[in-house]
Amino acid sequence: MNAAPQVDSLPESIPVGAQGKFHIQGIVMDKARRYLYISYTTQLVKLDLNGRVVGSVSGLLGHLGCIAYNPEDGKVYGSLEYKNDEIGRDISDRSNGHRESATQFYVAVFDVNKITHTGMDGLRDSVMKTVCLPTVKRFYEDSSTINGVTREHVYGCSGIDGVTFGPRFGSKGGEIFLTVALGIYGDTVRTDNDYQVLLQYPWPAVMQYARPLDLNRMHTEGPSKPAATYFAYTGNTTYGVQNLEYDAFSNQWFMAVYKGKKKRFPNYRLFAIDNSVKPRRRLLSGYGGERGLVVELGKTGLYDASSGVWGWNFPYGNMGMQSVGNGCFYFFHPDKNNKDGYSGRVELYRYEPDTKIPFVRVSHDGSFKVDHQQKNINIIP
Repeated sequence: MNAAPQVDSLPESIPVGAQGKFHIQGIVMDKARRYLYISYTTQLVKLDLNGRVVGSVSGLLGHLGCIAYNPEDGKVYGSLEYKNDEIGRDISDRSNGHRESATQFYVAVFDVNKITHTGMDGLRDSVMKTVCLPTVKRFYEDSSTINGVTREHVYGCSGIDGVTFGPRFGSKGGEIFLTVALGIYGDTVRTDNDYQVLLQYPWPAVMQYARPLDLNRMHTEGPSKPAATYFAYTGNTTYGVQNLEYDAFSNQWFMAVYKGKKKRFPNYRLFAIDNSVKPRRRLLSGYGGERGLVVELGKTGLYDASSGVWGWNFPYGNMGMQSVGNGCFYFFHPDKNNKDGYSGRVELYRYEPDTKIPFVRVSHDGSFKVDHQQKNINIIP
């Protein structure tokens, strides 16, 4: 953990401009080819490391959330939702185009080498394929009854958002898994929405289901269930895990969220799962007797004794974060005058786990710039 990060070849800061009507959901960098990719809710935009737009895939008419780069195949993966709740209706009302009025949840797979100009179409230009996740649809559409009370959406599932690649929980190295985090509605009354729910799918086996996406005939090809489902006890957060990132350097899974509203929890903005601890099957708190595989939060940062939850009040990450190796991360900063996240900068940080603020800014002269400013960043699904 004390090795000096190699940051000379990475820019300290990259400007990111606004691209249309929607805000930024996630970021990812291909370090080898030196491109930055940004999810702008309904489009994926490709930039060089000076912030200049190279190309885009637009007109998705759905919610493209967290994105992840897979160095094994050089593709960008992202969570992609089609639904008719408040979020889905807002996207539909503000977008041009037509799609089948179906509820579906996909992992989108972008062949980013083919993105050469703006306004490309995922289907027509053969740039994007999708893997359907029927388990998520079942959670979203079904209901659960706990202590005689029935509520819609199992686990409070609002869909999916966080996406990353990493090992099986509790194992370092070995088989690669595509890990997807559920979105969770911010319901302060129900008790079965206080865990982050994480689904793992073996990669590349999951790619056998990848199909082009025709928005007028949305396909349903996907694995019948994940390899395993895991639960991380953080307390309810608004719309679950916004950005999920596995960091091999610290062997942790970072979860950036919009703050929750339940008063009995500390409502931190950033959590870390300690991947050195094996998941254990336990009774799930507030689930009416259900048991599940529980992963442990890392015991660094701030500790709330009443709930047993560890975490940080770090203000960045829920609109984009990426581990780039040797303890370094990129985080998206929304512009000070536009905190909604339509534009901003991608800034380089180093992980400092034993500090109240877990990440410090990195500069190429070897110094660190501590950013203690606790900005109030708007909650935008």
